[in-house]
Amino acid sequence: MGINLALGVVYAWSVISYNIPDAWDWSEAGRSWPYAVSILVLSLCTVPGGWLQERIGPRLAATLGGLLLGAGFMLASLTKTPAGYIMGYGVVAGAGMGIGYAATLPAAIKWFPPQRTGLIAGIVVSGFGFASVYAAPVTEQLIHALGVPATLRILGLAFMAVVIALAQMLRTPSAAFQTAQQMGADNPCHALSPAEMLQARPFYLIWFLFACGAGAGLMIISKMAKIVHMQAGLTLGFVLVAVLAAGNGFGRIGAGWISDHFGRKRTLLACFLSQAILILLLSQVQQNTWLASYPVLVLLSLFIGACYGANLALFPALTKEYFGIRHFGVNYGLVSTAWGMGGFLLSLLAGWIYDATQRFAFAYYGALSLLIVAAALTLWLRAPHKNNTPQ
Repeated sequence: MGINLALGVVYAWSVISYNIPDAWDWSEAGRSWPYAVSILVLSLCTVPGGWLQERIGPRLAATLGGLLLGAGFMLASLTKTPAGYIMGYGVVAGAGMGIGYAATLPAAIKWFPPQRTGLIAGIVVSGFGFASVYAAPVTEQLIHALGVPATLRILGLAFMAVVIALAQMLRTPSAAFQTAQQMGADNPCHALSPAEMLQARPFYLIWFLFACGAGAGLMIISKMAKIVHMQAGLTLGFVLVAVLAAGNGFGRIGAGWISDHFGRKRTLLACFLSQAILILLLSQVQQNTWLASYPVLVLLSLFIGACYGANLALFPALTKEYFGIRHFGVNYGLVSTAWGMGGFLLSLLAGWIYDATQRFAFAYYGALSLLIVAAALTLWLRAPHKNNTPQ
């Protein structure tokens, strides 16, 4: 969880983007590119990251992630162009976040029985969600005091040191311990290899659902500070970004626990429908209305963050439950590419259409459409079956 608290700095981009100086002459689409690329690269690098943690262990994999994270922030701090930030913040730091993230989750899940998979996944990845609770206000204060480049240098060095230090504590349990922990699992397919998983129809439905849920949430999260400023006339958008991050973190833990007790599908369906209702309410926010009041905006941000964060606990749990623990690192890496593709494409589309229309209507109604479709398709989700010997 501690490593993910540092890696989750990606969610502070809303604050960084909002404070890019006008003198740099960035369009709204240009402000979307670094974040979108970082999400895409992060998700793609969970595949080699999952493979690395299986081959060289989670300690060395997470250490590499920390080094790349710091290097990416330092590289971005040397430029003032979207291209420079895309390379530094998006590609290099994004790769570090992906490799570091992939090292933590499989290592943690292997220590616990299947009946607690949702809760453990939620706790581990909650650090990623909670990060902006401190990262957003700290980033805001540093930018106002020192400017964007100096802030990136400070954050890069600090997070690199934290990730590398905490990485030394990561360990994977023995094979005998893992076998004992997984006894009694009701996994119908036991253990699918990545190649076998890619031949299973449920993988593609899970991937699409993840892309819809994550993409819809990221479209709103990446622009939250600007949305609040434009529609409600509030200049403290970073506070709501931090509130949203708190919901993001608690939503991961809560959804994981709920899914352990009431089922993954029911929890997923409830989250999709709830998030659709919340985003619809956010789209109606206007100055001098009850929806634009500070308490209401805080609650909307909190629960939108919780519903989005639920995806990051439910889909790892679904991956382990449907496809087994043996190849979980690489398998979940492949599933999580949906998170990156959804965030990459939809956050960019939201930026482009805002530049053309000066409105966030597409972000709202696009997110709503995706969530409704995802909720409907959740009803068709079924586990694969494979007649092989249990692992």
